Parts: sequence; structure tokens; C-alpha cells
Amino acid sequence: MSHYILEPCIGTKDTACVAVCPVDCIHPTKEEDDFEREEMLYIDPDTCIDCGLCIDECPVQAIVPEDEVPPDQEHFKEKNAAYYAKKQN
Repeated sequence: MSHYILEPCIGTKDTACVAVCPVDCIHPTKEEDDFEREEMLYIDPDTCIDCGLCIDECPVQAIVPEDEVPPDQEHFKEKNAAYYAKKQN
């Protein structure tokens, strides 16, 4: 199971979650070219190991486990996955 970053991250992009991720699955980082272009951070659902360390670090409570994504935020699952699909092309 993966975690997902939801709407509260839009415009915030606080990278505290990036620093605690043991598998480097949260991007873009401040060092990446697309950091300024992207409106939020994203979790790679194929890399996330469901450790939950990022949850407590997020100051806007934008990160939740897959089974706790509210119905009105379900589209953020695809939005997170699409960011990584785009990076692979």
C-alpha cells in the first residue's frame, strides 16, 4: 500500500517529508529542475514502502495512507502516479 499527497500540499510544497523518506519516493525536491513548476509534491506509489514517516512531518496534513484517501480526493492517487509516469517518458 502507498501513501498519497493530497490537495493541502498545493502551493505549500514543504519538503520536510522528503528528508525523512527512507526510499526517496517524494519529489520534486528543491534541487530538481521542476520544483518551481510543480504545484505540489508527489509520492511514487510504486516505490513507497508504507512506513508512514512522512505523515508526521507534513505541516499541512496532506499525506495519508491509500485506504484513508477521502472520496473527494481520490483523483490525487492518479495525480501522484501520473507525475512519475511523466518523468519516465
